[in-house]
Amino acid sequence: MGRRNMRKDYSLPGIYHITISVNHELRQPLGRVVGDANEPDGSANAPRVELSAVGLMVERELKESISKYYWMIEVQDYVVMPEHLHAIIVVKNTIVSANGRQTHLGQVIAGFKKGCNRRYWDIIGLRGEPVDAGSQRPAALPDNLRSAVHPQEPKRTPSNGTTGRPPLFSQGYVDVMPVKEGQLEQQRQYIHDNPRSRLLRTANRAQLQPRRFSIKTALSVKALWKYLQQECHPSQIGEQQWQDIQERLLTEDGMIVCDSYGSLEIMQQPMLPVVCHRKDSGSFIRQKEAIMTVADSGVSLVSPRIAKGEQTIMDEVAAKGYPVILIVDNGFPEIYHPSKEKIELCLEKRLLLLSPWKYRYRLAENVISVAECKTMNCVAQALCRKRDDWWK
Repeated sequence: MGRRNMRKDYSLPGIYHITISVNHELRQPLGRVVGDANEPDGSANAPRVELSAVGLMVERELKESISKYYWMIEVQDYVVMPEHLHAIIVVKNTIVSANGRQTHLGQVIAGFKKGCNRRYWDIIGLRGEPVDAGSQRPAALPDNLRSAVHPQEPKRTPSNGTTGRPPLFSQGYVDVMPVKEGQLEQQRQYIHDNPRSRLLRTANRAQLQPRRFSIKTALSVKALWKYLQQECHPSQIGEQQWQDIQERLLTEDGMIVCDSYGSLEIMQQPMLPVVCHRKDSGSFIRQKEAIMTVADSGVSLVSPRIAKGEQTIMDEVAAKGYPVILIVDNGFPEIYHPSKEKIELCLEKRLLLLSPWKYRYRLAENVISVAECKTMNCVAQALCRKRDDWWK
């Protein structure tokens, strides 16, 4: 929860999508997701979060307290989930504290957490002295908050100023700066769809959660090395580049494996790789026609969808309702939240996401290397047991 753009001045105006997580020891103290994932927005049983007393307090603090102390900050779209919250925060002017000193977004969020902590302790009956080993839980403590207090465990005085009382939120926060055209609306929609996505994932755990080491590729690390030496210029696959790739790859007994997300049934059909090389740009129409023909016949198409030609073909195949398998350029985090569209495609058994990579956080400006692109091309061919020039 400490992901920042180190080159960003967080005291200046900007638009941020902020995510703050609850202390992991508290489970889901902010409420529970209820409703029917199949009901449309606006209906009586549409997905929503039924907030607890603590959740209602957090919502009130989010809506009222931040702008009360910082007039230049507006909290727009938000959702308080059972164990985290999302919010679009608009900083309209340089952030200045009540004493007139210039400050930054991190301090604003720290103040928000501090206020929530005080009110949280009031709710669970810990506003006074720190809890010791002999204390008893307050009788009125709600069921969904009882995990917040562990009276049998010795209490330590942490360094975050909570004097032994359990903090409501974990340290830090994650921010996304919507700087690309259309990204802000995507972030707003993502926030709005959180309760529905939660219900869908809960009801479809087999499809809508990452499956670790679930796909064998029949591609050895040694064979990949030979492939990259053939396909890449020496400057693109030096010793350091190769070491970086090996550190990122998911392997088992010297073989490359993939994590998966979505419908594995797609792999039960014959598969063919879709890779568009620059050298074949003059034959793109012919390649596309060949690929669409096999898609019409029921073949599943596998692609890293990196080159523009690959994007064009795979998007057209998906638009026709055919199933596709995408090799993604990063691994899946423990809690993976794809877009609403991808979730729906997975449930319709039209999308499978595969990744041969370990997950790592990276900034938007960190571009994928040529060697990594070639690696995914090789994985696509290994999965299909077919060269990517089959269409010729």
